[in-house]
Amino acid sequence: MLGYRPGLIADIVRLHAEYYAREWGFGLPFEAKVASELSAFLRDFRPGLDFFAAEHDADGALLGTISLEAPVASEPLAHLRWFITSDKARGTGLGRRLMGAAIEHVDARSFSGVYLTTFAGLNPARHLYESFGFALVAEEERDQWSGGVREQRFERHRSDTKV
Repeated sequence: MLGYRPGLIADIVRLHAEYYAREWGFGLPFEAKVASELSAFLRDFRPGLDFFAAEHDADGALLGTISLEAPVASEPLAHLRWFITSDKARGTGLGRRLMGAAIEHVDARSFSGVYLTTFAGLNPARHLYESFGFALVAEEERDQWSGGVREQRFERHRSDTKV
């Protein structure tokens, strides 16, 4: 897996914007949120604490990415973010490999847990999250992505993992 390269932020935003516009009708507010928050994360990246992975094909096209913000004082759990695979990579196992790498990072640093926010209806993603020990802990009408969806929070705690 490769890390940052010029144009990567734009490629990640494009994957998210195109997929969520096509499949869920998300628009400018969602795209701007992804661009702004992802840019801040990469700018302020804390090596050894935060995690970022991206995989490209032989031609340099982005196939998938995942990021993890380490816990901070206001949030004791790590935050899994910007997890997506391209249409070309869906069903190849790349998502499982990316998730495995992020969870390995969480476990290696003995973080107490990790959470992600998503929304109802992404059933293949939910199945993947649950296979890694995540459990749905909250669901509400809040829609931080401006897409008319019901937000969900999944968490995985160290005590929830199988040994």
